[in-house]
Amino acid sequence: MTELLFRTDPYLQSAPARVLAHTPEGGIILDRTVFYPNGGGQPGDSGWLRWEGGRLGIATAVKAGAEVALVPSEPHALPPEGAEVLQSLDWGRRHRHMRMHTALHLLSVVVPLPVTGGQIGADRGRLDFDMPEPPADVARLEEALNALVDLDLKVSELWITDAELEANPGLVKTMSVRPPMGQGRVRLVQIGEGAGQIDLQPCGGTHVARTGEIGHITLDKIEKKGRQNRRISISLAGG
Repeated sequence: MTELLFRTDPYLQSAPARVLAHTPEGGIILDRTVFYPNGGGQPGDSGWLRWEGGRLGIATAVKAGAEVALVPSEPHALPPEGAEVLQSLDWGRRHRHMRMHTALHLLSVVVPLPVTGGQIGADRGRLDFDMPEPPADVARLEEALNALVDLDLKVSELWITDAELEANPGLVKTMSVRPPMGQGRVRLVQIGEGAGQIDLQPCGGTHVARTGEIGHITLDKIEKKGRQNRRISISLAGG
């Protein structure tokens, strides 16, 4: 299995690795990676690989069974199997994904309804809710989001067993996607601590360490998507 360095340190921007294999589609599998693979509404990371005599842009990363495959952004020669490489993220893009992902968790707090879908982008993100009627006061909703940002709450993780998740189905907010199970344990992302905890839900994505790092959130629009579904889109300030 590829060692998921982003799981233990989402702020790690580069790391050495060794090429284990090439996929039939031309992807590159490393023994360890800082690249988050596309999944859970969060896009795969982009960046670069460097090795002796070569450099290659990486457009994205995808899951390849229990491993992560890096997808080249151009049809250049791949680093050979066994080669030692230095992998580097497009950190600006990844960090915006982290800020946006945590912001969407806050959105699920201020809109306490079942989530039917979602997507994270570097510039914009959205959640779809089982929401028959639109919010009565959109401005107050945005104020509530930014109040949680301003609290600068700690964002952390903890792990529970599959059985514990089955016994606590209320932890799962998403109606369309079930958290990955079958490996014995599930990762939960926690916002706030102790009596100040405001959110706890299964999530495999990357997040900022504190809500203050998100910056100002703008609620862009609310769209009707079906009889009971509404899509809330947000954007973040800064680059």
